Amino acid sequence: MSKSPLIFLLLCILSSAAQCFASDEAESVELGGLSRRSFPKDFVFGTAASAYQVEGMASKGGRGPSIWDSFIKEPGREPNNASGEVSVDQYHKYKEDIDLMAKLNFDAYRFQFHGLEYFQVNKEGVAYYNRLINYMLKKGITPYPNLNHYDLPLALQDRYNGWLGRQVVEDFADYAEFCFKTFGDRVKNWQTFNEPRVVAALGYDNGFFAPGRCSKAFGNCTEGNSATEPYIVAHNLILCHAAAVQRYREKSGLCILWCMESIQKHAEHRRKRLPKFTKEEVKMVKGSFDFVGINQYTAYYMYDAKQTNSKDLGYQQDWQCGFACEKLVQLHLAAHSYWLYIVPWGLYKAVNYIKERYGNPTMILAENGMDQPGNLTIPKVLHDTVRINYYKSYLLELKKSIKDGANVIGYFQWTFVDNFEWRLGYTSRFGIVYVDFKTLKRYPKMSAYWFKRLQQRDKH
Repeated sequence: MSKSPLIFLLLCILSSAAQCFASDEAESVELGGLSRRSFPKDFVFGTAASAYQVEGMASKGGRGPSIWDSFIKEPGREPNNASGEVSVDQYHKYKEDIDLMAKLNFDAYRFQFHGLEYFQVNKEGVAYYNRLINYMLKKGITPYPNLNHYDLPLALQDRYNGWLGRQVVEDFADYAEFCFKTFGDRVKNWQTFNEPRVVAALGYDNGFFAPGRCSKAFGNCTEGNSATEPYIVAHNLILCHAAAVQRYREKSGLCILWCMESIQKHAEHRRKRLPKFTKEEVKMVKGSFDFVGINQYTAYYMYDAKQTNSKDLGYQQDWQCGFACEKLVQLHLAAHSYWLYIVPWGLYKAVNYIKERYGNPTMILAENGMDQPGNLTIPKVLHDTVRINYYKSYLLELKKSIKDGANVIGYFQWTFVDNFEWRLGYTSRFGIVYVDFKTLKRYPKMSAYWFKRLQQRDKH
């Protein structure tokens, strides 16, 4: 009888000590000469997340099933059969998370509308996002909503094959217009899609992401065509974006560098497989963004992979180049995710490429971050100096690119709280705030307090 209170008290002391430890240690970590003054006067510092990864309530709150709900139900798809059913429950804990964002001096939060079905109004979902937006504004956090982040209502997948169906363009535009009208009195910065290349390539070339379609030669898929479907999806995503922007031209962002290159530069064997834009569609797409969102995590060395005579055609094969990661591995530059290497100069090169190739458009770093293993102890995961060094080195490169003339107006770190990391489930932690996935309690890491110092505003 007497043991439980003592144990509870001990846990409280340990958690408080861990937070103080992270905070105190962060004070001793150098900012590398960085501060708000290192960036333009109105530069926006934000944090970002996707709804499926943080909100929970996957089958509640008036929401219908999504393609990810269906995709991860197949045994073996997720470590420990993980799902986004609860995730880190931001749906109920949004005030706690927004309070912490404000405490850490963030200016903005890039979140995603989810569960607002494209062809019917989800009143519970609308009420939730109204509460979220209103509370953000109350706490001085500017909303930067994203209309889509890898997800899609399962009903649209069943009805006309989702992103492969041309009807999705009109449905997405209707959904976007509904969001503009419902939330636009308080929201002035919009993003249509997050990483459309990932949707097309991982969803339809190798089937690694939902809805899991590909040619059998490239993944464990029961249906799909890797030679054509990634391009059809990309085509429709571009039209979805342009149609949404056409409905509302105030502020619209797009993380879509992959599709900014002229399709006329594709080799002949690819060009004949590409969907064609009509003259009206070209007119609608042209100039349909006000800023370019860049998700920049890593960089690779590449090598020339000569064209083969293989009959198995696919999007990745069309690159005719391969990844040479051995040198990065030798330099111990790997994060936890298999694809993520710590290469700060890659950020400078990416921003500079866009500046020179596309006439220096307005840019926002929409995502940047790294992960660590999900099984670290609380003391180890809170003492995340490797993450601090990652952010410091990447932000120094961003500072350099701005000094060299790049028109970058904001930076959003990925991500705020540890969460459901797609195919890695809960085995990967990208957050600057540790989450105990059993209790859902939040513990700011050293990197969170580092950002607090970096983003501190001058006192007048």
